[in-house]
Amino acid sequence: MEHIWEFFENMNELVYVADADTYEFIYMNKKALSICGLTSLEQTKGKKCYEVLQNASTPCEICNNRELVPGQFKEWRYYNPIYNRHILVKDTMIEMEGRRLRIELSIDISADTKQNEVIRDYQNREALINEALRTAMQASDPDASLKIAIEYLGKALGGERVYIFEKNAEGNDDNTYEWVASGVTPEKDNLQNVPAEVCEGWYRSFAEDRCVVIKDVEDVRTKNQLQYEILKRQNIFSVTVVPLYEDGRVIGFYGVDNPPAESLHYTSNMLQIMGHFIESLLKMRNLVRNLQKMSHLDQLTQIGNRYAMVEYMENIRSDESVGIVYGDITGLKRVNDAQGHAAGDRLIQSSCECMKEAFGEDYELFRIGGDELLAICTGISEADFQQRIANLKKIMSQSSVNMAVGADWQNDSLAGINVVLAAAEARMYEDKSAYYRTSGIDRRR
Repeated sequence: MEHIWEFFENMNELVYVADADTYEFIYMNKKALSICGLTSLEQTKGKKCYEVLQNASTPCEICNNRELVPGQFKEWRYYNPIYNRHILVKDTMIEMEGRRLRIELSIDISADTKQNEVIRDYQNREALINEALRTAMQASDPDASLKIAIEYLGKALGGERVYIFEKNAEGNDDNTYEWVASGVTPEKDNLQNVPAEVCEGWYRSFAEDRCVVIKDVEDVRTKNQLQYEILKRQNIFSVTVVPLYEDGRVIGFYGVDNPPAESLHYTSNMLQIMGHFIESLLKMRNLVRNLQKMSHLDQLTQIGNRYAMVEYMENIRSDESVGIVYGDITGLKRVNDAQGHAAGDRLIQSSCECMKEAFGEDYELFRIGGDELLAICTGISEADFQQRIANLKKIMSQSSVNMAVGADWQNDSLAGINVVLAAAEARMYEDKSAYYRTSGIDRRR
């Protein structure tokens, strides 16, 4: 059962679990243990909840176990004289392994003298968070959900900017999502591939399951000059960030710039509560992206398939130059019949490598049929286009690859990209017919 409580372990709220019938202590998270002056859960073994929390020998008069219903929360507040703290409490009941368990989540509101205002403010913001979850889950895809979630967070927490940073393949940080309040300058485009050393101190804190709260950015000046300059340039004077995890590994962070000074730690708490939801959306987004990539990728050659070609062509600007090379692998059927499909696959891969060498670094490649390969070159000059075709034929000759090649280049595609494609295909068929005429090979074989 212990792994179930791991969800609560590093929350800044106080969480405890007790048997509703016997009052036996089951669990306390780190924050609750600290408030009670305890260092480990072992110290609560064999004790009742009222012994630890109220220093009492009998059940508390304020105990509401009999009022709790599974799936519903009861919210209330009280002052605990033992620990001299004002607490905002949420209680619920769950049934597990034949036992009725009381789960209590408490928020320490002692630091604020205006307790009624704090409670109302918490409830209002909590309502916004709940609305964020509800609205985000109705979005059409995880990307949209993430954008909605951080927008609601920004408004609920009163910040100027909410953002998500993710580690990239180089080990640096990319700002992948951003919301900014009215009048605040967006920074997302300026915060791509941020060097790892900028946030290395933050990641050390994350490795220890600690969030980062910077009350005054001037405190960073002597600790990390590079980070200080980046934050200062953005007119940031306070920051709250929390880590994002995937399978126990830190994959980035998200946070809020310039939240109200009096609610920095509250902001941290709310970010942690929402963190699991953000992580789930990121994981879902990655799954969707991988599925989209697979659906647009030719598995044998690892270049785009026909679906990818159609999508790419739809986004070509009509006012830019475009050249299309249409290749047809000659003799593929003969190789398949005589040597087997494994040999045919190797021929397709070799042909694709020729196309990659001639075009792949700069332009888009597609396999649109069993033996048909396509290169689409946008923004290319006619001279460069013709030179690359000449290089392709030279590479094919060196690689013992026979491919009928047809090409067409236009200064623009105002008449339609399909017109350029059709012209390239027609020339490919001309080249293919010429090959079979001169080689004496029966093209049906």
